[in-house]
Amino acid sequence: MKLKFTKMHGAGNDFVVIDAINQHIDFGPEEWRRLADRRFGVGADQILVVERASSPGIDFRYRIFNNDGGEVEQCGNGSRAFVRFVVDKGLTRERSIRVETMSGVIAPRLEEDGNVTVDMGAPRLDPAEVPFDSTGLAGRPQGGDTLWPLALTVGGAEQEVLVSVVSMGNPHAVQVVDDVDSAPVADTGPLIEHHPRFPKRVNAGYMQVVDRHHIRLRVFERGAGETLACGTGSCAAVVAGIRRGLLDSPVRVSARGGELSIAWAGDGQPVYLSGPAVTVFEGEIEI
Repeated sequence: MKLKFTKMHGAGNDFVVIDAINQHIDFGPEEWRRLADRRFGVGADQILVVERASSPGIDFRYRIFNNDGGEVEQCGNGSRAFVRFVVDKGLTRERSIRVETMSGVIAPRLEEDGNVTVDMGAPRLDPAEVPFDSTGLAGRPQGGDTLWPLALTVGGAEQEVLVSVVSMGNPHAVQVVDDVDSAPVADTGPLIEHHPRFPKRVNAGYMQVVDRHHIRLRVFERGAGETLACGTGSCAAVVAGIRRGLLDSPVRVSARGGELSIAWAGDGQPVYLSGPAVTVFEGEIEI
């Protein structure tokens, strides 16, 4: 079949966006992998699928597939691309919409300056809700947070990293590093992603605190590898930093692909993610 698509990015985190309202889509993991392949397909970190909502009071349904073909619960940068897409394509006349995802309802809003702000909901901080198996582990308190030790084997040597665990609708393990450029993302990112204490795998974040309102961040994403930016990873890192007493809201997040802004008022409150959403090109591919 011939599939129409739009290529977009949010701070370098790139997407193939598909209108599944006006064209029929019935793909499995193999087709999603092929579409996301940078040599044999279009190429993307994630594929975003726009569908009709199944619940009253909701505008659209939002599905996300990583480039390994697996469906995931949430993608913050993708949610910004989502609202930009549905407005540009005339699928809605509203600049603020409600969208259902696997992890709940989010509310992205297209701002007058072209940036997009998303109410990502309140973070989930109970390890069981991340999910994270803390059985038998001695957590180490820091500020209002708990740091959890993860045992890793790197190059045949045992090491321990301390992480905050946060769910933004998808699981994150955030560690603080002195220098994000030299952080061992390629070495330890896959080990953290597949660590047995995360039954649904996890996104591994490496956060360098520049000052109380600015961090630098790299994220090894579950099912996608390191990306140039991660919206939910930025939210999780800021939540962890605020709870640890290292940051104050709002926080500028500098990723390798661009900058995002995160605001959070504290436990029980929603996290607000703001940043760009850009259309790169449109096309059609035979799948």
